[in-house]
Amino acid sequence: MMPSGGPGAAETVASPRRTALERWVLARAGVAEVSALPQRQLEALRATVSRARRLSPFYRERLSGVEAAELRSPADVARLPLTSADDVRAHGPRMLCVSPAEVERIVTLPTSGTTGTPKRIHFTADDQELTVDFFHHGMSVLIDPGRRVLILLPGERPGSVGDLLRRGLARMDVEGVVHGPVVDPERALRVLHEGGFHCVVGIPVQVLGLARRDAASGAPVCLESVLLSTDQAPHSLAAAVGSTWSCRVFDHYGSTEMGLGGGVECEALDGYHLREADLLFEIVDPDSGAPLPDGSYGEVVFTTLTRQAMPLIRYRTGDRGRFLVEACPCGTALRRLERVRARLSGRARLHGGGVIDQSVLDEALFALPEVLDVRARLTRRPDHDVLTVEVSAPGADTSVRSRVGAALEAVPELAGAVRDHGLRLDIRVSTVPWPQGVGTAKRTLVQSLDTPEALT
Repeated sequence: MMPSGGPGAAETVASPRRTALERWVLARAGVAEVSALPQRQLEALRATVSRARRLSPFYRERLSGVEAAELRSPADVARLPLTSADDVRAHGPRMLCVSPAEVERIVTLPTSGTTGTPKRIHFTADDQELTVDFFHHGMSVLIDPGRRVLILLPGERPGSVGDLLRRGLARMDVEGVVHGPVVDPERALRVLHEGGFHCVVGIPVQVLGLARRDAASGAPVCLESVLLSTDQAPHSLAAAVGSTWSCRVFDHYGSTEMGLGGGVECEALDGYHLREADLLFEIVDPDSGAPLPDGSYGEVVFTTLTRQAMPLIRYRTGDRGRFLVEACPCGTALRRLERVRARLSGRARLHGGGVIDQSVLDEALFALPEVLDVRARLTRRPDHDVLTVEVSAPGADTSVRSRVGAALEAVPELAGAVRDHGLRLDIRVSTVPWPQGVGTAKRTLVQSLDTPEALT
């Protein structure tokens, strides 16, 4: 299928198949209709709250003011207090509802700085089985039995995301080959060309880098699908990947705290269908924590409904999102979460009132064929702002700086700030052969009151 160049990927199918997640979610929840899901989620929420109060010292204190039996409707979830990454850092072991001997895997997530207590998320074998089951059914949306998938995610350790994905694929007669994150792009391309792969799963900027190198070779591979994961995937990036490899590009939403999987797009390529039997999602006001109606932007919050080791109740993701109100073209009645584009902490108000975030910069700059990565910092001065943007553009000539500047100044939010409020653009170009330090952390616009410094 040839790409259309439209938002997000190659051409969507005229009549997208109903997402395979619908049948799986309903079976997992033990209901026949999507309309019965909210009641079943409420029952699972009561069980989660009751168990957490009984077995976890942290939740025994945190939930002392709410009895599970008092949760009489789905709206009553708002009576429960929010939890956060700070709670996990400070009280992680006290959040456990199982003995240490029952913990199969602990994932350590470092803080964004060089110091500070990391988050440690605990999983039992049953918890990890839930993830494998989701990967099995979620991947059936974009790949058929008998195919091969190249996994460009960490997978060297048992229970890591690449390992769990490989196990899930095996259940649908698909061979997953774990390569790991790309360090040597030439080697990764050789593996891709020689392996007979039909699908690639990887980190957005790394997948883009491979696609652009492959396009430069003059004979890029043709794939059936690509799944982008671990970071926000701008439309312009996905469109470039889909155009090069003549495939549809799907987006996955998840985090370690969610159990590595939260939701995945269907063939309509227009928002995530979610693991609603295992996770209860909300959109809340970031300041008050009050639930917001569908269609309103706020913070994505979730509650684990089937987690054994470390349940997370109304956990704040820090992601900005909204539920879409329109019915999905695939025909399912499952809710859709709009593609998550930015972190709340990365939204910055400029002098003059304009608001920007990483997604604004991404859409403008990943459309440039030389650009492989975008990092940005907004430095506040008393009378003006300085936006430092560093792009990775291996092999680009000196004119790329001016093209980056022109692309940024074409963004309405930035054009007005430059023209009327003294915003200064500090553009830096890295021409190293492959972007360094590209891991699974989400990119975000950094804000600072200090002098602009090297971006990491």
